[in-house]
Amino acid sequence: MQRRGFVKLCATAVAGITASPELLAKGHHVYQRYGRVALIDSYSREPVKAATLDVGETYLFHYPFVSTPCFLINLGKSLTGKTNLKTRDGDRYRWQGGAGPKSSVVAFSAICAHKMSHPAPSVSFINYRHDDTRFRNSEDEIEQRSGVIYCCSEKSVYDPAHGGKVLGGPAPQPLAAIELEYDAAEDTFYAMATIGGDMFEAYFSKFHDRLVLQHGRTDIDSALKDSTELMRLSDYTRHTVSCQA
Repeated sequence: MQRRGFVKLCATAVAGITASPELLAKGHHVYQRYGRVALIDSYSREPVKAATLDVGETYLFHYPFVSTPCFLINLGKSLTGKTNLKTRDGDRYRWQGGAGPKSSVVAFSAICAHKMSHPAPSVSFINYRHDDTRFRNSEDEIEQRSGVIYCCSEKSVYDPAHGGKVLGGPAPQPLAAIELEYDAAEDTFYAMATIGGDMFEAYFSKFHDRLVLQHGRTDIDSALKDSTELMRLSDYTRHTVSCQA
């Protein structure tokens, strides 16, 4: 290719990314495509239907690896607006909103972006609060609002209606979002990718021995391929810690 043509091609590509910031996310490491994994009910073993998801309930599944927990929440309102976010490393990306028939279903990694607190069978210090909850916002002022993900380990608070952005506490970046594909004909969901700054490598390293015991396997970083079980958080963990500012 001649130099003039190459320069013109590069300029066109940069202009396209500038006009559509979401393209940058999908071309950068903040967008990680994994397997197309169906969400199935942990009891019936049938595909999870959007119609069965209770508004305000915290559901848990694992993705993209067998030991990495995620939250799935039906927020009960349409989430069609896009949110511009940034990782701790300064990488910008755009969250695309909710999924499902009403665009109200969201999913996020349940690994806190601060010190990686996460749900375990014995206890979960991080959970979704559908009712009004008091917390200290980014200005260190007391705020009260509903619909937040609250980590009681260090008081980090996230907004699931806006891509998991940080509302308060020491978390340096939003929760990594899980991209969901909704099959309208079947009323079912598939997990497709992660969007944002994930914590997976550090998570495997820090909690390796406990995760091996918990999951009964040494390949805790094995990627899920076909399906993953969805259950209520209350059925997964024996004790959910609840706190407020």
